[in-house]
Amino acid sequence: MPKNVTAPSDMTASPKSPPIFSRLGTFLLTVGMVFAFFVSQLIGIYVAGKLVLPATQNASIGNIFFFGGNDGTVVSLSIIVGCVLLLAVSIFIIRLRGGSLRQYLALKPFSLSVGMGMLGLLLIFMIVSQALTYLLDMTPLDFVDPLYQSVSSVWLLVFAMVIVAPIYEEVVFRGILWSAIAEQFSSASYSENYGAIVASMITSLIFAIIHVQYGIYEISTIVVLALIFCYARIKSGSLLLPIVLHIVNNGAAMWQYVAQAA
Repeated sequence: MPKNVTAPSDMTASPKSPPIFSRLGTFLLTVGMVFAFFVSQLIGIYVAGKLVLPATQNASIGNIFFFGGNDGTVVSLSIIVGCVLLLAVSIFIIRLRGGSLRQYLALKPFSLSVGMGMLGLLLIFMIVSQALTYLLDMTPLDFVDPLYQSVSSVWLLVFAMVIVAPIYEEVVFRGILWSAIAEQFSSASYSENYGAIVASMITSLIFAIIHVQYGIYEISTIVVLALIFCYARIKSGSLLLPIVLHIVNNGAAMWQYVAQAA
């Protein structure tokens, strides 16, 4: 594998071919995927709630969402259901527009040296973030408490939040949306890296804002984290590296939480 993958062809979905989405199409895609992100979670909670929660046969939809949203088993299963739905939607849209999944989602190997370098950058971020969290006396994982206390198996919760969630979040935000936005600014009228920068800024802000369970401090750190994931995609030319980094980040956070809760 190459040592450095920084060619312009790795910074956008396909700079030598015309965009598969128009400007309006990209806007509608962004709005639609954010909408699908939340709808998939609601569908997942409803389906899992009907299967897991007792006495839900005659319960209202509102009660299923209320009790299911605070049940660790239901939420874990809903993440898995949401992942399947969002991956299916992403694949369908790209295929519908005639795009290549491997190219558009950057599903290719990445250089080990680049991966190690990005892992080092992520570790620096995690150390600084943890220090600030301690100094400011913040507790960003409070929302996990009812999920951890009610889940049927801690490993189910860990699997959903550490493995499954990073996969579909990266496919949506550093995958299809990043490529769709980047390709809009990759013509000869723009500088070489302009599309990658615009895509990284927009997708990182949206990614942070949709984490409605967090406060302002946590959202600001998520923006920085998302930019690191975007940089990893640019530097490696692969979506697989952001997925790995995302799993490492979530795994470290969950490990710390479980260690303190045990």
